[in-house]
Amino acid sequence: MSAAWIPVLCLGVCLLLLPEPAGSEGAVPIAITCFTRGLDIRKEKADVLCPGGCSLEEFSVFGNIVYASVSSICGAAIHRGVISNSGGPVRIYSLPGRENYSSVVANGIQSQTLSRWSASFTVTKGKSGTQEATGQAVSTARPSTGKRLKKTPEKKTGNKDCKADIAFLIDGSFNIGQRRFNLQKNFVGKVALMLGIGTEGPHVGLVQASEHPKIEFYLKNFTSAKDVLFAIKEVGFRGGNSNTGKALKHTAQKFFTADAGVRRGIPKVVVVFIDGWPSDDIEEAGIVAREFGVNVFIVSVAKPIPEELGMVQDVAFVDKAVCRNNGFFSYHMPNWFGTTKYVKPLVQKLCTHEQMMCSKTCYNSVNIAFLIDGSSSVGDSNFRLMLEFVSNIAKTFEISDIGAKIAAVQFTYDQRTEFTFTDYSTKENVLAVIRNIRYMSGGTATGDAISFTVRNVFGPVRDSPNKNFLVIVTDGQSYDDVRGPAAAAHDAAK
Repeated sequence: MSAAWIPVLCLGVCLLLLPEPAGSEGAVPIAITCFTRGLDIRKEKADVLCPGGCSLEEFSVFGNIVYASVSSICGAAIHRGVISNSGGPVRIYSLPGRENYSSVVANGIQSQTLSRWSASFTVTKGKSGTQEATGQAVSTARPSTGKRLKKTPEKKTGNKDCKADIAFLIDGSFNIGQRRFNLQKNFVGKVALMLGIGTEGPHVGLVQASEHPKIEFYLKNFTSAKDVLFAIKEVGFRGGNSNTGKALKHTAQKFFTADAGVRRGIPKVVVVFIDGWPSDDIEEAGIVAREFGVNVFIVSVAKPIPEELGMVQDVAFVDKAVCRNNGFFSYHMPNWFGTTKYVKPLVQKLCTHEQMMCSKTCYNSVNIAFLIDGSSSVGDSNFRLMLEFVSNIAKTFEISDIGAKIAAVQFTYDQRTEFTFTDYSTKENVLAVIRNIRYMSGGTATGDAISFTVRNVFGPVRDSPNKNFLVIVTDGQSYDDVRGPAAAAHDAAK
């Protein structure tokens, strides 16, 4: 086996030849695991050996060509095309941190975006040779001990009793300042740690409110508390006005998407931190959040003093922004010092799913139109039974201006709109108007009635986020074609 040699001149006449240190061109590569990250290799340049058979779906990779140091080294190497999934030697170079790591699909791996990280790395093809890699694989959990390599543990599932997709909307304005901004991040980190983040538990992301809102990281970026704490620590102070309303609206509309990692059937939550008061309108943003099925919590710190109230657009901003003005969704801390005692009560609120009344469910995110047969064959007494049946269905739904909506049309040969989706926004009013519907009497033209309802009742709400349902209550056969209008109604709903 040949070694590389360098000359060193000694005192006197001796000339020695010494081998180059490990880590140079002839060094033996370090064996690593599928999950070893760039930050686990604490060298400016190193040769590593990736194992074969890693699951592409489990890689966490942030960036393209230049990767955040929280990325998997082997995942980054496959993503860049340096190696295949069969593994192989990789050379890693440490680089400074940067902003805006891009998301690119390459070689079967979807890298993720990351707004900022403190360190980076890039990879090239490693030196292959006859030497075998020696030593224990570098783990993300602990350094090599020389003991037998244990099976890589599965990712932690987290607190399964607290499944929620949570966005922390932190205050990054000049109003809070750099010092309190750091205290705020410490508090958010403590909350994130106590939540029990994991693949089957809570997922969290972070948005910073300032002059312009910025999504620092998404729900899908990190599924372990350790990585979330790293990410929170790396968030930098932006400054500017505290445009909390603008940031809340942006979060409701852009943060909770399938591409960003939102999960079906899991409560969506925004925890808004406000130091003092917002500098813009937050009420409209709260309405938008509720329309998108987002549960808004407000954590207010250091309420404005009497001399400052003239600068506040709306002193009742908390009550107007939260999911429900019942005390559950608002939380106050006197200042940012000694906040540890406030962590557990807030976490308990965030994990109480039965209280998440703004989450979209079948009971609060539907538009239901009842098409009621008023023909002569029904009769007045049976018509009253039909109205009672319709009422019993309607009362099971959460009817409101941002929840479920009810409409009714009565038909014979003609059609009569009893009320539309926008006429009544409370359950009490809807039930009252159903009870007072007058019986028409006449022939039966169900097909025409379906076409009328689709056009005149569902047409004006075609852009509604709610799902549309048409319930036909009839006692017999129609005198016109039903199949065609029913097929057209199905097509219109697609």
